[in-house]
Amino acid sequence: MTTQAETRPAAATKPVRWAADAVATMREGARLRLDYSEQSLWRVDRMIGSLCREGTPYAAVENTLRGFGAYAGEVIVRQTGAEWWATGGDHWIRTPDGRLWDPIDEARRCFTGDGSLRLLCRDATRP
Repeated sequence: MTTQAETRPAAATKPVRWAADAVATMREGARLRLDYSEQSLWRVDRMIGSLCREGTPYAAVENTLRGFGAYAGEVIVRQTGAEWWATGGDHWIRTPDGRLWDPIDEARRCFTGDGSLRLLCRDATRP
């Protein structure tokens, strides 16, 4: 019997770990439960917004944003059967319809007030 992790492409290794780290950190530090559902991205967007409003320096939250982006990517992967792709150190997901999405960069845009992981997921999971 193989697990989901054993059958996934190598490009998924880091984002899956970043997402799992974000889930654990939010559960332990912020008492925020993330369950890989599309609805949970509302909470992630709000958390990123609060970091921005508090004036948190980008350098202090860079890894957190990467984890949130990877988490959003995993939500999309699990809902659509998408796959992680990597090149030059960047990670994207490709949905079964061939579209490419960059949830990690979307988390960064969310921090600057120009993005939404919830809306990215909505767009990626709709044909």
